[in-house]
Amino acid sequence: MERVPTVSGTTNLVDILDRVLDKGLVIAGDIRISLANVELLTVRIRLLVCSVDKAEQIGLNWWKHDPNLTAALPAANQAKNMALPAARTEVRSAAKRRSSANRRKKQ
Repeated sequence: MERVPTVSGTTNLVDILDRVLDKGLVIAGDIRISLANVELLTVRIRLLVCSVDKAEQIGLNWWKHDPNLTAALPAANQAKNMALPAARTEVRSAAKRRSSANRRKKQ
């Protein structure tokens, strides 16, 4: 019997990435290695994927106080970094326009 894939809706990578960064994604798990009821190794994994804005909303801002990340930048890099917020805003607005266009197509 041949299986035919079904599509219940169209979602592109930009939409998925926008949702994950806006809402956040948490992955948590523990790995334990034991031998004869003696625990040899425990690995605890906690991963949070979200935007910087969302991280600040939930109280995460460790990068602001990390000296390796907050060192003074050369003048050329400072000019590039000043352009990042404008570029980020443009990407968000393009994603919203695409989302609106996709919703209109569905209707």
